[in-house]
Amino acid sequence: GPYTRRAQMTTATVKTIDPDTIPIVDIGPLRDGSDPKGVAQALHAASKGLGFIYIRGHGIPDDVIGAAREAAFRFFRAPVADKETVRVSSRHRGWIGVGGAKMDDDAVADLKESFLWGFQDADGHTPDDHPLRGPNRWPAFDPALEIHAMRYFHHAHEVAHHLMRGFALGLDREEDFFLRTADRPLSRGSFVYYPAQPADAADGQFGVSPHTDFGVLTVLCQDSVGGLHIQDARGDWIHAPPIDGTLIVNVADLLARWTGGAYRSTPHRVVNASGQERLSLVLAYDPNPETMIDAREIFGAGYDACEEPITCGDYLVWRFDRAFSYRKAEAETA
Repeated sequence: GPYTRRAQMTTATVKTIDPDTIPIVDIGPLRDGSDPKGVAQALHAASKGLGFIYIRGHGIPDDVIGAAREAAFRFFRAPVADKETVRVSSRHRGWIGVGGAKMDDDAVADLKESFLWGFQDADGHTPDDHPLRGPNRWPAFDPALEIHAMRYFHHAHEVAHHLMRGFALGLDREEDFFLRTADRPLSRGSFVYYPAQPADAADGQFGVSPHTDFGVLTVLCQDSVGGLHIQDARGDWIHAPPIDGTLIVNVADLLARWTGGAYRSTPHRVVNASGQERLSLVLAYDPNPETMIDAREIFGAGYDACEEPITCGDYLVWRFDRAFSYRKAEAETA
């Protein structure tokens, strides 16, 4: 009846964007030192607004992005039996098939597959100091994946570090304020693959259902397909279309907490209605697990922080335990 039609409309109702809604910031002058303060002010203003920013002048070479994308497509197109060899570990490393990720207990499982990895040293070793990291699970059937994924990860980290310097300057802190404990980051890299969303998808079925990101900062390299929607302050959904040569960066929940809510972590979702497959390269940037998240360090001892100080590591464990069905199932059967 009319109600079901209306419900289907709500999943896909999205406003086309006024170009100024999501600012575009060229971070070149921050990277080369010619105008760090100017870039910092632009980043600061954007983070207090919608918390989503298009980044130009990011410096990740096209061939690094291209090689990572090709490797990711090869992986996702491989037979399931091959991908099963690197099925996700309890340390959140490896392949998650369709249906493995839910953002909400009552949400329909998202229409996506992911491959996740994290920081490792030159010998391929990962720190074993935290429940959310351990050995990366690289596929033996495609050894090049590790090379291209790690190369992209390092470049995306450089971008994240420039941005964190910019945020620190924008908040009138020393530029290394956010980076004092960032040599063994808890960051996660992920390749996220969205099959073409079927025309008869259930209402409420998303590539990724509405959510905010857990950590400090998300650096997203979209492709040309589109489908990212961001919720504005009024609760309307706006489309964040791909813009050639840019990354999209968004403030995540831990940076919002670190800045006492001054920077906004905004709900977003993915609806891939293009009829084409879609691939994102994602860096979820987080510093070392021992990093203390305390707004009073930014705003002064007298600042009335609404949340207690917490380490980055403890915060992420709390968030992951609430979010991921496979971790829950494990906890229940353990």
